This record gives sequence, C-alpha cells and structure tokens, in this order.
Amino acid sequence: MASEIISDKEYFDILESIKAKIVEASRNAIFSVNREMIFLYWEIGKDINNRSVWGNKFVQNLEKDLRLNFPNKKGLSARNLRYMAKFAQIYPDDQILHQLGAKLPWRHHTELMDKVKDEKARIWYMQQIIENGWSRSLLLHQIDLDVYKRQVLAPKVSNFKTQLPSPQSELVEQAMKDPYIFEVLTHTPLKRERNVEEALVQNMKSLLLEFGTGFAFWGNQYRLEVENVDYHIDMLFYNLKLKRYVVVELKKAEFQPEFAGKLNFYISAVDTLLKSETDNPTIGMLLCKDKKSLTAEFALRNINTPIGVAEYKLVSKLPKEFENVLPSAEDIRTRIKL
Repeated sequence: MASEIISDKEYFDILESIKAKIVEASRNAIFSVNREMIFLYWEIGKDINNRSVWGNKFVQNLEKDLRLNFPNKKGLSARNLRYMAKFAQIYPDDQILHQLGAKLPWRHHTELMDKVKDEKARIWYMQQIIENGWSRSLLLHQIDLDVYKRQVLAPKVSNFKTQLPSPQSELVEQAMKDPYIFEVLTHTPLKRERNVEEALVQNMKSLLLEFGTGFAFWGNQYRLEVENVDYHIDMLFYNLKLKRYVVVELKKAEFQPEFAGKLNFYISAVDTLLKSETDNPTIGMLLCKDKKSLTAEFALRNINTPIGVAEYKLVSKLPKEFENVLPSAEDIRTRIKL
C-alpha cells in the first residue's frame, strides 16, 4: 500500500492528541498511587485511634517495629503516624476522602490539619487546591492571607444578584474578595491612584494571583474612544471561567457615589465596543480604600450594569518562591490570542 503524505497540520494534530493521552495517563497513574496512599494512611490512623490509651511510647514503638518490617517504606515516622491518627479523627467518615481528600498530596493534608481548624474552611481549601492546582507553598501563602475569610465569609457589596441571572450571579460573587490584598514591589510612598496602579501592574504575578483563577490581564489605562473622546480604564481583565470582561477601577479614597456612574459608563462601552456575541455581560469592580458599605449599596441600587465594590490593602512584595507560579502578562495575552 502506497504511503500518503500528511500535511503539517494533520501531523501536529496527531502529535498533540498523543501527547495529551500520555499526559492524561501519567496523571491518572499518579492519582491512583496517591489515592491508595491516602486511604492507607487513613486506615492506619483508624487502627491507632482504636487504642483508647496510647501510653508514653506507643507511637515510638510502632514506628520502630514498622521500620523493621518495612525498611524501604517511607512515611512511617512517629510524627507522620500521629498525623495519620489525626487525619482519621478529623475525617471519621471516608466520604470526604472519596470526594476530595484522595485527590490531594499528603503534604497538603498535613498543612491543612496544622493551620486550618475550621472544617468548612478545610474543605473549601481542598476544593481550591484541586480546581487551581495549588502547590504546597502556594496553599500556605493563601492560608496566611486568609483567602477563605476574604472570599467566602466577607459580606459582599454588589448588585450582581439583581443584574445577573442565576447561577452567573453566584459564580461572579463567589469569585469576589473583600478586602483584596495586593503585594507591591516599591517601597516609595504611593501618593496617587496612578502610582498604585503602576505598582500593581509591575508585580503582575501577584495581581493575577490575588484576583484568582481565570483572570487574564488585558491592559492598564486601556483606551476606549467614544465620540472622538479618549477614555482610559484603570485595569481591564478577561475572565476565562466566567467568559466576560472585568473592568477594574482603583480609587485611593473612600467610596463616592459618582464612582459608580463612571464605572457604569465604562462597562456599557466595553459591552458595545469589545464584547463578542459569545461573551457574557461585562462586570465592574470598584476597589477603594474604604468601601462605605451603605453608601455603596444606595449608589448601586438603581444601576443596571453588574458592579461590585470592595476594599484593597497594599503589603510588601510577593515572596521569591512564588515568582514563577504564574505566567507573565505577555504569556497570558499570547495564549488567549491563539
């Protein structure tokens, strides 16, 4: 049979398909091994907890005898055996393990057990680790910044529920934090809004990390022309998960009602000039030094575009270990255009 010459595109399509299958198979193999280990640790923890009284050297003796029987088996230290006992105590029913726990590396579990005492918060962090692929270092960073409290428990000021259909309104509100905590690179005073904005853009990795998964930076001082007049949006994002543009206005002052009117104008302009038929309606975020909740609620009540209002705080620069966690702004723009 004569061989046929395939096009470059056909070849690369086949190559990408095979690569994807190999990656998926490798991921499944790793997941399977991790799952078995998590359930093994849980079972060991249950056996340890079945002893009503451990005695002073129970765990130490257990470590010694297990190491004699399994000299090449890792993870059998007295410290880790205590973690196993705690693990089985925290999750007496294996349902949470089937749903979430078996999908996490053990080191993530030990950090969650040490640092997150509230069960609902632990489960939320588990979901975020799985959804966003957080490394252990990134998990610790998010716990230190109290992301659960700021994203889940913080009272939100927005009109999303009245201006967006369900479940879009819930998804948008769940993505919102209050306050936003931004790491900046500069140690000089940031006297003007433009100074703050420039400092945030300089540390793009931190900015995207704080806004969360799915946010792609589109530009700062983004120019829109309306009736031969130039207007400039402080920061424009596109959220891949929500499939919508996000207009962010940064105010180095407490919330003022007129801020909502200007943001409403920008949202309408982006919906008309940038949004495609496949995009969801644009949303706006006003980030202020003080959100003045009641004033903001009054200001948003009769506005027909979806807007949220939150506070922001500035802290020192992102630690070095997170510098390569996220792609650069240019990397993201390139990927979106492909």
